[in-house]
Amino acid sequence: DKTAKLLGLPYPGGPALEKLAERGAAPAHNPFSFPRPMLAKLDKSGDLDFSFSGLKTAVVLACRQAEQQGRLDERARADIAAEFQRAAVDVLVAKSRAALRASGLRALVVAGGVGANRALREALNAAAAREEFKVYYPEMELCTDNGAMIAFAAALRLSARTPTARYEFSVRPRWDLAQAGPQS
Repeated sequence: DKTAKLLGLPYPGGPALEKLAERGAAPAHNPFSFPRPMLAKLDKSGDLDFSFSGLKTAVVLACRQAEQQGRLDERARADIAAEFQRAAVDVLVAKSRAALRASGLRALVVAGGVGANRALREALNAAAAREEFKVYYPEMELCTDNGAMIAFAAALRLSARTPTARYEFSVRPRWDLAQAGPQS
């Protein structure tokens, strides 16, 4: 969302950024090159932490530079979006693969708004096919921001404070990831 906002895109930023990225230049022709945060650290230490602050800073600097040069036009915005998406996907796939190797698990569950990103799905599916692990995604309409989880937590707290409040939920917050797949 922060990167989308920098590029003048509406909220929620993920879908708009993905659409803009589709019009961006391929890596060999893209004038922008962004870091892949924490991947060097992953290679040395196996650190599975995520931080995209360096990537967001690179986007800020690229936007400022293009704006100062009078070329933050639609083409530049699309190129920035495309390179940002590639960098984020590279990091997410590398960290996910490393987490699977470290844990010995053979299944990955992708949740939240990022689960709707087609480039991420394609990259994870390709890695899964090469390395023989499974990837599970919610249906696209369920790939939303964390707002639903926050609302669920609020409903549970309200229910705990108000004995007359009754909520019916069909969720499994402690889903055993070793299971072969979702259960009905």
